[in-house]
Formats: sequence, C-alpha cells, structure tokens
Amino acid sequence: MTASTYRTIWISDLHIGSTQCHADALLDFLKHNDSEKLYLVGDIIDFWALSKKMYWPREHNTIIQKILRKARHGTQIIYVPGNHDENVREYDDYVFGDIVVKRSDIHTTAAGKRFLIVHGDEYDTIARHHRWLAKIGSVGYDWLIEINRFLRLCRKLIGYQSHFSLAAFVKFKVKNAVQFISDYEESIVRTLRNQGLDGVICGHIHHAEIKDIEGFTYVNTGDFVESCTAIVEHNDGRLELVHWLKQEKPSPETQAETGLPHPG
Repeated sequence: MTASTYRTIWISDLHIGSTQCHADALLDFLKHNDSEKLYLVGDIIDFWALSKKMYWPREHNTIIQKILRKARHGTQIIYVPGNHDENVREYDDYVFGDIVVKRSDIHTTAAGKRFLIVHGDEYDTIARHHRWLAKIGSVGYDWLIEINRFLRLCRKLIGYQSHFSLAAFVKFKVKNAVQFISDYEESIVRTLRNQGLDGVICGHIHHAEIKDIEGFTYVNTGDFVESCTAIVEHNDGRLELVHWLKQEKPSPETQAETGLPHPG
C-alpha cells in the first residue's frame, strides 16, 4: 500500500498506555499516511489507565517514536489534550520534541473554513460535573473491550473479518447511549455556533462523524480503540472521514465500525 499525503490529519482517543489502544492499526495508519499538519485531539496517553496499572508494551513506545519522527521530518504536530491526559493541559503553548501543546486551536482549511479544534470533554456534562461517574463508565467500557478481544479471535478462527465492535452493537441497542451522542453534539454546536466559526473538530465520545447541524459543521475524529478512524483534509480543503480498519477484507455480513461513546 502506497502512502497518502494530506494537508491535515486529525486523530484522537488513542489511549496509549492502556489495553484499549489498537496499536497495530494505529501504527499501520501512521506508516501509510502523512500530512503537513497533524492534530492529536486528546486522550493520546491514557493517564487514567496508567494510574491503575502500568501497561506500556513495545508497540506503544513505537507509536510515540513514529509521531516524534514525523515532527522531526517537518510535520507540524499540535497536541490538544483531553480528559484522560488532562495534566498535559498545564503546558499550554509549550513545545516538547517539536510538538506544540495547545488547550485548543483554530484551524483554517484550504477552502477558508475556520474550525475550532478541541477534545470535547468540556462540553460533556458528565465529564465536567460527575468525574466519578465518568470513571465508573470508563471501567465498564474497558470490560467491553476485553470481551471484544475474545470475539475477534473467534470470528477470525471461523473465517470472518476479525474486526467486530461489540461496543458499537451495544451503542445502537441502548437508547440512552444514542441520546448521549445527540446531546453531546447539540451542546457543542449550541455553544459555538455564534462565535464566528464554521465548525468544530473534536473527539472524546469515540463516535466518528462529519455532519451539518443547521449550517454548522460538526466533525468527530472517532478513536483508535474500536473504530480506528481519522479525519483528513485534502489539498482543496475537503474533509473526509477515514475508516482505517475497512482496509481489511470485508466479512460476508455488514458490521458497524464506530465505537461506543466513551463515558470518560
């Protein structure tokens, strides 16, 4: 597979340092995709998980090295921390290894559209006001991920596409989860639509999407835990949602590719 080059790439919710991180897919994406600018839109390193258990396999170190190598080779990298790596927010405007930390940023596309870049937990009432509840939800999400690992193995053994999102299945069966996504999107748009912006690009809820909400463009990068998605900007300013795991051979049945809205 040849490498694709874009004007800008946005990725978020990598959760490096946790068992959730889909390291193989992320490394493959970084290998085959380059850009002039790369945004890391929060929850890049999962300090919540690391505070409970030290987990740092070789692949996670390779991810960090590959990102740093891109920075050394001229890619402008901007790190917008999330709630799982919120301690990094204290270093707003600092530069670490050619990577700039910003609590938020404004990106102007080649088409002249202005987007606020923010992780998005600032607009999640549970994450802001009920941190303990968010952490309980994060534990439940961890369990779904572990169960999903077993399901992937079983599907692979019987010849189906190995990627299957149990979290996505649960999301579309649980009415409250679907309502959470809608409320989250509406909260962001309602807050930002009168601030001279054309849209917002965020992460946080692990549900990748590009949609127009009453003339305001809402973009969510998804994650590299379940759905393995990214947002890319082409040289003409057009935004595209990339489902990286869809590069695999499809199974005989159609499976959902996006993940459960992450509670933390």
